[in-house]
Amino acid sequence: MKIGVLTSGGDAPGMNAAIRAVTRTAVNKGMEVIGIQRGYNGLINGETVKLDASSVSGIMQRGGTILYTARCPEFREKAGVEKAKNKCLELGLDGIVVIGGDGSFRGAADLSAAGIPCIGLPGTIDNDIQCTESTIGYDTAMNTAMEMIDKLRDTSQSHDRCSVVEVMGRRAGYIAVNVAIAAGAETCMILEKDYDVDAICENMKNIKDSGKKKHFIIVISEGVGNAEALGKEIEQKTGISTRATVLGHVQRGGSPTVRDRVLATQMGHYAVELLEKGIGNRVVGIKDNKIYDVDIQEALSMQKPFDDDLYQVLTDTAF
Repeated sequence: MKIGVLTSGGDAPGMNAAIRAVTRTAVNKGMEVIGIQRGYNGLINGETVKLDASSVSGIMQRGGTILYTARCPEFREKAGVEKAKNKCLELGLDGIVVIGGDGSFRGAADLSAAGIPCIGLPGTIDNDIQCTESTIGYDTAMNTAMEMIDKLRDTSQSHDRCSVVEVMGRRAGYIAVNVAIAAGAETCMILEKDYDVDAICENMKNIKDSGKKKHFIIVISEGVGNAEALGKEIEQKTGISTRATVLGHVQRGGSPTVRDRVLATQMGHYAVELLEKGIGNRVVGIKDNKIYDVDIQEALSMQKPFDDDLYQVLTDTAF
C-alpha cells in the first residue's frame, strides 16, 4: 500500500508527532508514505515528499508541522475535489490521513466520497471537535496560556492592576475555563455562558475595598469580544488600572506536552490500521481514555456538550 498524510487548517502542537506515528506505523507494515505539503492546496498542486522512518526522526518534540499547512478555497468546489482525486490516482495513493479540524474533515469526507479513503485526526488547539474528548494540541495550548497568565499575574500584583487576558477559542470556551481555573483567575467570559460585566466590576470593587486583594485576572475567550474594549470598561467602572493582553498565536506554538505527544501517536497508529483494512471516511477520537473511530458525517453533526460542572468549580473558587 501507499498512503499519504497531510496537515490542514490551523497548526497545532503535536501534529508532527502524528505525522511521525503515521509514517513509522505504515513503514513497519510495509507501506510507502507520501507527505503532502500545504494541505489540500499541496495535494491539488502535487507538492509531495517521500517520508520514511529516518525523515521523521527527531520531529516529535517540534511544534508546528513539517508538512506545512494552508487554506484551499479551490478544494471547496467539486472541480477542486476532482483535481485532488486525480492527483491521488496519479500518485498511486490508497488512502490519506488528514490532520486538522472541522473544515479539514469536510474535505476528507468529499475526497472519501470521490473514492479516496480518508481518515481524519483531530488536530486543533480549540478542542471544538465534537467526537473526541481531547484534540491534538489542546493540552499544550492550555499549558502555554497558563504559563503566560502566571507571568502576567506577577506584574498585575506589582502594580495593583487587573489583567484582561484573551485566549484562543473563537467558537468554544474550553481553553478559557480550564486556564482560568488553573491560573486562579477571578472569572472567565465565554460564549457558552452569560456574563454580567457590571456584576464582575462590583465584585472587584468589593474585594478591593475589603483589603482581600488588589489585583485581578479576567480570562476572555476570543469569540466573546474585544479584550481591549473590555479592559477600558472595567477600568472606567472600577477605577482599577486595567491592561489587556491578547495571547494570540503564541498558543499554537511550542513543544507539545506529554499528553499531546501520546495522543497524537495513538491516533496516528490507529489511522494507519484503519487504512490497512481499506476503511475510510472516518474520524479518530478518544472517549473514556479509549481510541475509537466514527463516520465523518456523524462526527460533523455531533454536538459537544459544555462542562457546566467545571464552570461551576471556577465560579465557586474565584471571587
